[in-house]
Amino acid sequence: MPVLTYQSIRSFLDYLKFEKRYSVHTLTSYQTDLIDFIDYLETRFGAVSLKEVNHNYIRSWLAQLKSKGLTAKSINRKISTLKSFFKYHLRTGSITSTPMVNVISPKISRRLPVFVKEEDTGKIINTLSQSSDNWESLNAKMLIRIFYATGMRLSELINLREKQIDFSKSQIKVLGKGNKERIIPVSKDTIKIIRDYQQLKKRDFKETEDFLLVTPKGKKLYPKYAYLLVNRVLGEAGTLTKKSPHVLRHTFATHLMNNGADLNAVKELLGHTSLAATQVYTHNTIEKLKDVHKKSHPKA
Repeated sequence: MPVLTYQSIRSFLDYLKFEKRYSVHTLTSYQTDLIDFIDYLETRFGAVSLKEVNHNYIRSWLAQLKSKGLTAKSINRKISTLKSFFKYHLRTGSITSTPMVNVISPKISRRLPVFVKEEDTGKIINTLSQSSDNWESLNAKMLIRIFYATGMRLSELINLREKQIDFSKSQIKVLGKGNKERIIPVSKDTIKIIRDYQQLKKRDFKETEDFLLVTPKGKKLYPKYAYLLVNRVLGEAGTLTKKSPHVLRHTFATHLMNNGADLNAVKELLGHTSLAATQVYTHNTIEKLKDVHKKSHPKA
């Protein structure tokens, strides 16, 4: 791989890390995409400098990815990586034009988000409320309740610190993608279960980190532990095609929309940068209206 290419990737990743404050997970994804792209160029076309990369090289790489069975969504993510990469180098003066202007993203068939029905959500929460007070049950209860009450991402919840919770105002300050802060109001019930959880932490552990959620050993909750707990609870509750924490984020947004919430308000609560990302939840609302119409209208 040419030295210039190594340097161009490194400077771009440093920019994302130190100026844009992107997460480690996002940085790893960008780095993987870029190294895969450069490796392909070197294997297929030989040593190519940054200025020599054109849209034909990029299209060739994308065609290879498609032939390997990558979905349109995965390919679009890689296109997004390249767009950001070349935009950065255009801004720094390393190149005078970006090859991405002639690269068209494949269309994605948008699937409706999987979510838990309102009546089923109530049953899950009631069941968890009656569960035992061992730490696995407590964490399952906290994860389900807070995910559903706030629509947080998994990374946002496991990194949630106690100081981000304003008990007097019943709200939580969430640090989202790109270190963007947003405020999410929560119910008094949610505040109460958080307080109860804090008291149990003080009782059972002499010392814990400032993170709200902890493992049975008093350490910061980690993604796989949280994922498996949510997966188990949702698996026991029904026949969802997906049983991940993100399903609860979808559930939060869908229930808000189905009960008349403003689309822009839902966008802010979810921490979306674009309204287009939030509009997918209007489809679920329309499906609900169709169902009501079909059941209620005499000529439906």
